Amino acid sequence: MRAADTDVGLEDIGFESANLLNRLDLMADETLDHLKFGIIRFDKTDKVIFYNKTESQASLLPLTKVLGRNFFATVAPCMNNYMVATRFEIEPELDAVIDYVLTLRMPPTPVKMRLLASQSSPNRYVVIKWL
Repeated sequence: MRAADTDVGLEDIGFESANLLNRLDLMADETLDHLKFGIIRFDKTDKVIFYNKTESQASLLPLTKVLGRNFFATVAPCMNNYMVATRFEIEPELDAVIDYVLTLRMPPTPVKMRLLASQSSPNRYVVIKWL
């Protein structure tokens, strides 16, 4: 476990937490798996590099169908639109919460999503609070 993981308890990390992108970047993947909201980490080419257990269970997508794939083209084409994917392209600094309805591979399911990106991080995140 990295030092950053021990500085803050999991109960202190929430969907609404301040400075969430930096906090997620510092946490070990094993720790991220225990958070109560979905976390999808992808790089600047949109390749998924982390998908936590909460998200895998809620979306019914196993890691083998997600890791290494293009998030917007293959994993979640229902997010390949101006509300989500395009924002990562046009907003280099992004921390936005949006109400959204997921429709791919499931009945329409309302969620809250937090879109996170920064020029100072190689990672981008879609964080999902399943309602």
